[in-house]
Amino acid sequence: MRILLAALLAAFALGAGANERRTVDLAVGTVSIPVDVHLAAPGAAPRGGVVLSHGLMRSRETMAGFARELANRGLVAVAADLPTIADAKANAQALRDMVAALRSGRFSAPVDRVVLVGFSMGGLWSILAADAPGVVGWVGLDPVDLPDARGLEAARALRVPATLLRAPATPCNAYGSAAPWGTAFARPAGDTLVADATHCDFESPTDGWCRFFCGESDAARERRVREALFAAVMARFEVPTIR
Repeated sequence: MRILLAALLAAFALGAGANERRTVDLAVGTVSIPVDVHLAAPGAAPRGGVVLSHGLMRSRETMAGFARELANRGLVAVAADLPTIADAKANAQALRDMVAALRSGRFSAPVDRVVLVGFSMGGLWSILAADAPGVVGWVGLDPVDLPDARGLEAARALRVPATLLRAPATPCNAYGSAAPWGTAFARPAGDTLVADATHCDFESPTDGWCRFFCGESDAARERRVREALFAAVMARFEVPTIR
């Protein structure tokens, strides 16, 4: 029994240490932004890429948990501190630049397919960037729209599978302002309302600032969000069945 336990602990330690996270600087426009790159293991050849966008006045650290777990599923997952606080056009262009960097091999071996994931205002920035070459899917984590409904316009123009994961309407998600996107997608891939969720349940990890302004997070709801997110992302990398 002691030998078996030691073997299990060794395997766990190996798995925990294998995940690689490194930070690189990427030039976007006239500035340089830090990008955290997550791979399942150093030098791993990923099956695809995923770009995760944080929310308004948040940071790449709030996407790190999602990125790590997606990397362990065989993807190269990247999250950056976006270049502006609220300039949607500039942040969307930065996300396009990150997609291009993934496809060119800037962060790892080149990948052909990339999924965009965005939380809160990052959901808006990412859907505006979803016209980038190589993007094969989009997932919104309780996203928000602006009063000019530019997100809804982008949702109508989107031509890749799109998934919404959202909380009930609260001030923190602009009273569910992105809910209409779900009926606008040309290729809807799911619209899940997580009952009783707060805005903070859609970050990984969240923090005290989010909980103070938007309400307590909950482990069970966070798990539901994670499972739905991973299913939506990995569906875009399934190998087609030949009939």
